[in-house]
Amino acid sequence: MSETPPQRVPQRDPGRRAFLIVRLGALGDIVHALPLAAALRATWPDARIDWLVDVKHRAILDHVGGLSAIVPVDTRRMAGETGVVPVVRRLRAARYDVAIDAQGLLKSAVLAYLAGAARVVGLARDHLRERLASWAYDDTAQPAGPHVVDHALALAQAAGAAAGPPRFALQAPASDVVAHVRDQLGLEPTAGATQPFALINPGAAWPNKRWPPDRFGAVARDLRTRHGWRSIVAWGPGEHDLAAAVVAASDGAAALAPATSLGDLLAMIGAAGLVVSGDTGPLHLAAALGTPIVGIYGPTDPARNGPWSPADVTLSRTDACACHHQRRCTAAVWCLGELGAGEVSAAVDRRLDSTKEHDR
Repeated sequence: MSETPPQRVPQRDPGRRAFLIVRLGALGDIVHALPLAAALRATWPDARIDWLVDVKHRAILDHVGGLSAIVPVDTRRMAGETGVVPVVRRLRAARYDVAIDAQGLLKSAVLAYLAGAARVVGLARDHLRERLASWAYDDTAQPAGPHVVDHALALAQAAGAAAGPPRFALQAPASDVVAHVRDQLGLEPTAGATQPFALINPGAAWPNKRWPPDRFGAVARDLRTRHGWRSIVAWGPGEHDLAAAVVAASDGAAALAPATSLGDLLAMIGAAGLVVSGDTGPLHLAAALGTPIVGIYGPTDPARNGPWSPADVTLSRTDACACHHQRRCTAAVWCLGELGAGEVSAAVDRRLDSTKEHDR
């Protein structure tokens, strides 16, 4: 970049703070960073809180409260409205007090530094995905726990926010898709209450995280037999056939969701009584919305990025996995292949039983 290095600027108004959060993607990672924004807003109700996000992932932030501005950037381009050069100019003009790199990559650290804030905050070196990112930071945060939500809270405190439990300002919008799903499943209000349904999400960007569709179908059958619940099977781009295979294996216990926008997906998750999913975006959306979860984990660790409600249940094969954090399994034995449908159905029973106990 030919531009001169950014000048660190003093705070213009001591009574009003200005923060930039740099978390470019992806969906689940952005959701995990939401407590950072919420902690800043709780400490400084009148602060300016902007979020720099990759253009591919900005849609989720349209459903987040408490942000002053969403700044999309396309890091593959230098020019154009969302190109790096004009976006950096816009960031510098905002004169932030603190830029917070919530991603821990060299790319995100460079953008936080180029914003020209008076301070740049990031995670301690041992917690960075790319340790070279630490060169950009004036102050670092040491998380109190292993979960990425702990990372977000530590960054908030390093920026001066008060300590507190994680809060999520994610809002499920109103959508006709919920009524459509309920009609599709043949659900009617019973005795003044709304009959619940489960949402099954079989897809994931990594093939290594995708539990077999026939086993999801078996879980849907058990949900109907044991609890009287039917299931809707969600799907995203390139996942239609995978979701259809779950429905085919369910013996009529599940139905295929319609094509949905991100807002529709949020509405479905918010209306569901349970989400069964691998480690992927819809699971993290459910956790942020407070929907009960049964999570299926193989190459990733639920202690780091699983649901944070103690009532939720995760089934992990992380200790047996030989391909940690790899998109595709190259081992002789695939760890998730060893997880049977009966074990997941038993976890569903435990999660629904805990919900009943809570409601009594």
